[in-house]
Amino acid sequence: MWKFLSFRVFASNRARWVIYPIVLAGLWFWKGSQLLHAGPHNGFDVSGALVPVEQIEAGGPMRDGIPAIDHPRFIVASQADFLNDRDRVLGISLNGMQKAYPVLILNYHEIVNDRFGDTAVVVSFCPLCGTGIAFLADRNGEDFDFGVSGLLYNSDVLLYDRQTESLWSQLREQAISGPLKGERLQQIAIEHTSWSDWRSRYPQTRVLSSNTGYRRDYSRSPYADYTSSNYPIFDVSHIDRRFQPKEQVLGIERNGIARAYPFSVLSHGPAEIEDQLGGESIRIVFDAAHASGRAYIANELIPSTTGFWFAWAAFHPDTEIFQAGE
Repeated sequence: MWKFLSFRVFASNRARWVIYPIVLAGLWFWKGSQLLHAGPHNGFDVSGALVPVEQIEAGGPMRDGIPAIDHPRFIVASQADFLNDRDRVLGISLNGMQKAYPVLILNYHEIVNDRFGDTAVVVSFCPLCGTGIAFLADRNGEDFDFGVSGLLYNSDVLLYDRQTESLWSQLREQAISGPLKGERLQQIAIEHTSWSDWRSRYPQTRVLSSNTGYRRDYSRSPYADYTSSNYPIFDVSHIDRRFQPKEQVLGIERNGIARAYPFSVLSHGPAEIEDQLGGESIRIVFDAAHASGRAYIANELIPSTTGFWFAWAAFHPDTEIFQAGE
């Protein structure tokens, strides 16, 4: 009996030494990168950040828990049968090419590292702020690529570049920590409109394919309840109560002057508005049917930001507001 028990104990101990390392190795392979980047700031060095460190919040996912799309695939407009006419897209026309990035896909990835010919571009979308912004990704002749840090500042996504692991604020358009702290990204013009509007104006457009290499149900938004609520989830440093927090606005900054064009105001005016901002003459075009606004200087589309009022006001506390009749 004792010999039998001794044998079982020996066999059990031997099994532990064999099985446990295999289990631990499997866990590390599956979750190792997340464990490595664990911590209040997902492993990023935020010492000396340009914003209060206590206002850099963990959004929930770990670093790269929301996977950026690094090798985007595109299809022609007629193949985009997963899109309805009213679905939202971010549209870019650059270097003679037009591309549409469906928000249905961006909700799950937030960043697309892409190219327009020889020009490297990073397309970013923050579902919490409703803001889609694109930047040139070239830094002193080197093409950078970006990932999702899992961190937020003012409820807005913090990107990070994989070359230096600096954290970049989308709406601030600037690195707030890391080796490139203080440097800025160059925003490029992007449109936030409906798929039917973009397709009708650019019938030759390419469309980001839902064949992303990830298993996601792009027909459903993970933020459905959030977008229908009135308030943000995360804290912001400045609250401006002149409009409802999730009022849609077109935000423009020229020569240090920021102005918000609320959709509720634009919807009561003419489709085109001539305005002066930062010493420049600009033309605002608003399409109420497609809930879309864009800005031009001398017929050239200029960078602007469509998003929630609370987000624009948090990053531009001194923003002016366009009033009907101005």
